[in-house]
Formats: sequence, C-alpha cells, structure tokens
Amino acid sequence: MSPPKDWAGKTSEAMSKAKTKAPEQTFEEVKYLRYLIDNEIPVRIRLSSNEEVEGLIEFYDANFIRLTRHNAPNLFLFKHDIKYLYEE
Repeated sequence: MSPPKDWAGKTSEAMSKAKTKAPEQTFEEVKYLRYLIDNEIPVRIRLSSNEEVEGLIEFYDANFIRLTRHNAPNLFLFKHDIKYLYEE
C-alpha cells in the first residue's frame, strides 16, 4: 500500500521536507559591511533616536560599528541603536 497523497500528488513525507525553516542567519550583513569597509563607501546612519550621523565604517563586530568621521569625533555605535544605514 502506498502512502496517502495530497491534491497535487505529493506524499505527506515530501511535503514535510519541503517546509524547512529559513536559516537563522544568512551572513549577508557581514558581507555588506565588509563591502562598505573595503570600498571605503561613505554611509549615513539613522539611529533609533532619529539622529543621523555620517562617515566611513572602519570596523564592526557582533555588537557595534565604528564610524570614522571627518572634522568630528569617531563613534562606536551599538547595532541595537541603529534603525538603518544607507550609502551616501
């Protein structure tokens, strides 16, 4: 006796394998930050307080980003305080 099939002809086993979870982390953030650093692309960062700062990303880790600015102090920004960033 064969396993039961749904309306599309797939077995319930095949359907359960097709519904895998998305990965927790894709590492795209790491690739993008590395790209910004290597190409010295100026960015503007909007913080959760709606303040905006601009400069070059010089370093990052799991918790913060170091932003190098001209004519202003360099900043260490915690990632949880960043709404978004975009290239200038």
